[in-house]
Amino acid sequence: MSTPSGTDSASGFVAELSSKLRDSVQRVIVGKSETIDLVVLALLCRGHVLLEDVPGTGKTTLAKALAASLDSQFNRIQFTPDLVPADVLGVNFFNAKNGEFEFRPGPIFSEILLADEINRATPRTQSALLEAMQERQASIDGVTSPVPEPFMVMATLNPVEMEGTFPLPEAQLDRFMVRASIGYPGREEESAMLSRFQHAESLNSLPSVAAGDDISKARDVVDEVTVDETVSGYLLDIIDATRSSSSLRLGASPRASLALQHAAQGRAAMQGRSYVLPDDVKRLAVPVLSHRLLAETTSELRGQATATILTEIIESTPVPIEKV
Repeated sequence: MSTPSGTDSASGFVAELSSKLRDSVQRVIVGKSETIDLVVLALLCRGHVLLEDVPGTGKTTLAKALAASLDSQFNRIQFTPDLVPADVLGVNFFNAKNGEFEFRPGPIFSEILLADEINRATPRTQSALLEAMQERQASIDGVTSPVPEPFMVMATLNPVEMEGTFPLPEAQLDRFMVRASIGYPGREEESAMLSRFQHAESLNSLPSVAAGDDISKARDVVDEVTVDETVSGYLLDIIDATRSSSSLRLGASPRASLALQHAAQGRAAMQGRSYVLPDDVKRLAVPVLSHRLLAETTSELRGQATATILTEIIESTPVPIEKV
C-alpha cells in the first residue's frame, strides 16, 4: 500500500482538539482513554455511541463531562417502561391565552443527548430516536424540524440479563456508530479516583475546551481523509467475511461498512494523519461492527459472542502490506 502525500496540518488540528477533549473528560473519568477516544471519535464522525455496562461505572458522568467540555446544550432522558415518544420528541399543546397551538420541544432538541438506560423503554419509544439519529431531524404531527448541530446521542444500556429491560431492535442498533464499555476500573485507577474525589469535584467546574464551530471544522477535515483502494479492499474483505460466516445469522450492513470507513478516517485524523492505515480499520472493526451482527443459535450456545466471532474474522483476514 502506498502512503499518500499531503499536508497534515488540518489533521493536526483534529488531533489537538481530540486531545483537549480527552484531557478534559479525564478530569472526572479516571483513565479509560480508549473508551473516551471512541466517544470523541463518534462525535467527530457525526456518529452516536452506545455505552453498555452495569450501573455505577460512570456512563452518565462520561456523557455529562463531554457536554461540559464542549459548552453544548445537554439533555438527559431517563428511559422507563411508561415513557412515550412525545416525552422524547415534544408535543403540540393548545395555548388558551392566544388561542393557538404551540410546540413544546422535547429533549431530543439538544446537541448532546443522553438516552439513559435506553433498553428500559419499550421498542416503540426507543424508535422515536431513529429519525433524528439518521436524518438529523424530528417529525411531530406532520411537521419536520432540524435538531441542533453538532448533534450526538449517547445511549446507556444495561446488560440484557437485568430485570425490566427490552432488547434494542436491529434497526436501532445499526444507527449507533460505536458500542463501548467503560468497565470496572483497575485497582490503581480506583485508588486515584478515591483520592481525587475525596472532596467532590463538580462537573460544573469543567472548562469548555471546544465550541460547536470547532467540531464542525473537525468534521470537515475527517471527511477529506484519504482512503486508499487497498485499505478499502481490506475493509470490504472483513465485511464480506461477516456475511459469509457460518457463525453469524446477520452480517454487516452497507451502513456498517460506511460507518467503519468513516470511523477509520476519524481515527487517522485524531492521530494527525491525512490518510487511513489498515490498522485503523482493524482497531475499529469490533466497536463499530459487533453490535450490528447476530450470532447463530449454535454459536450462542457455545458462548461465542459476536465480538469474539468478529475478532476471529479479523485475525484470519490478511492485512495489506505497505509497498516500499
